[in-house]
Amino acid sequence: MSSAPRKAAIYLRISQDREMDGLAIERQREDCENLARFRRWEIVETYVDQSKSATDRSAIRPDYDRMVADYLVGRFDAIICYDLDRLTRQPRQLEDWIDAAELRGLALVTANGDADLSTDGGRMYARIKAAVARAEMERKSARQSAAQRQRAMQGRAPKGMRPLGYAVDGSVMPDEAVVVKAIYALFSRIENPESLRSLARALSGTEKIKGLSALPKHTHTVSVERAAAREEQGLDPRPIVEDGPWSPSTVLGILRNPRYAALSTYTPKFAQADGKRRRMWKAQILRDDAGEPIRGQWERIVDDETWWKVQEILDDKKRVTNTSGATKRKRLGSGLYRCGVVVSVTGEVCGKKVTGAPRGYTCPGHLVRSGPAIDEYVTEAISARLAEDDAAKKILKPKDSSQTEALDATISDQRARISRAQHDYDEEIIEGRDLKRVRDAAEERIQELEAQKALRGRAGVLRPILGTDDPPGAFRDASLEIRRQVIDALVAVTVFPQPRGRKGFDPASVEIVSK
Repeated sequence: MSSAPRKAAIYLRISQDREMDGLAIERQREDCENLARFRRWEIVETYVDQSKSATDRSAIRPDYDRMVADYLVGRFDAIICYDLDRLTRQPRQLEDWIDAAELRGLALVTANGDADLSTDGGRMYARIKAAVARAEMERKSARQSAAQRQRAMQGRAPKGMRPLGYAVDGSVMPDEAVVVKAIYALFSRIENPESLRSLARALSGTEKIKGLSALPKHTHTVSVERAAAREEQGLDPRPIVEDGPWSPSTVLGILRNPRYAALSTYTPKFAQADGKRRRMWKAQILRDDAGEPIRGQWERIVDDETWWKVQEILDDKKRVTNTSGATKRKRLGSGLYRCGVVVSVTGEVCGKKVTGAPRGYTCPGHLVRSGPAIDEYVTEAISARLAEDDAAKKILKPKDSSQTEALDATISDQRARISRAQHDYDEEIIEGRDLKRVRDAAEERIQELEAQKALRGRAGVLRPILGTDDPPGAFRDASLEIRRQVIDALVAVTVFPQPRGRKGFDPASVEIVSK
């Protein structure tokens, strides 16, 4: 009696497709599909990671992570790849798949016929091949690291994607340099400094901040430049990175980058992989024998004093431990609402964030307002919007849900890795250093995924509210921090002075605009 055919997933990957013509991927696809037909397996989905490394543990492979999540929910029970190193070059990842083959019956085969995890010989071959590949990678990495450090010690500009404000050849791009200077100035000013989130919104064009103009997302700009350069060389252009909103983490990267102060740095692999690279950048500034920082052979955009001042602000323990993105405030709109007074000298709206006062809100020299009435008016407006029948459909984009679910599934997988390693350690199968290595790698990945989840902001903040039977009630009952985040995600609130001679609260003195 014949059993039902296996449901198979095909995984295709190439580390670097320089021409981006997809031909290398298609060659893998053809061989894998032929093997599936030979074995009479049903192909449920093909996962493709083009120009994605399997050697770098910190590299994100979107379709690989999606495949892992799909396997955990039982979408397939077999994997076909062209060669084992297309699937992974990490021994720990390989062991996870071997566990799946031995304990859960996963069939994993390669189109070149070299590996079959259903046999002990195939598993032995896979482990040897992964170990050899890892050793080769480590030797190559050591050579590259030595060359990169030597380059940095000479003060030469690092290779890779150009940062905002600098051209590929290291020269300053005046228009972008103005934006970089504005970001540093607005973040470090004494009165009403801007936050990472507000700066990201201004760069995205969803919020106006005087002195800071909106820009296309930097990765989009660079991809357009690279496509144009390839076209000039007579090569087919690569896909353009989609434009979109700036994220607070990108702004943080700009503020943390020593290159803007012409400071030469070298980032060793261990620092890149711990998830705190940007906080460690100061320690990675190279110094000469006298202890002085090595200067880069490029023009600086930000002076030393400003750069170090920004680092002190970012290193402030009260700020660093604030993982929610909102400060501990006593009032709903403190640092959130903005002043709508028109400045007589310039004729422009003030736009500064109001601060908390004993009984409400204030913008020095412009307005002092009682807080409870304004907060209740804003709360009513948010509650009304959340009470709409199709609030979830209008506020949350469909793709937000699927992307967040995929992230949640991958996070669960990483936590499961930690649990398995802890179990193996308890059973004396692995040693303490192996447990630490697995835990550190998994926690690093979880941190990256949680950061991605947090950066989805709107969906991440609103889903717990909109997912209840009574969204308005859930909003009112939520903590001050959550209510502030919901308001920040949905609307922009501008406060004007209370009209003279009018008693009681005037709704016209508060403007609420949907984002």
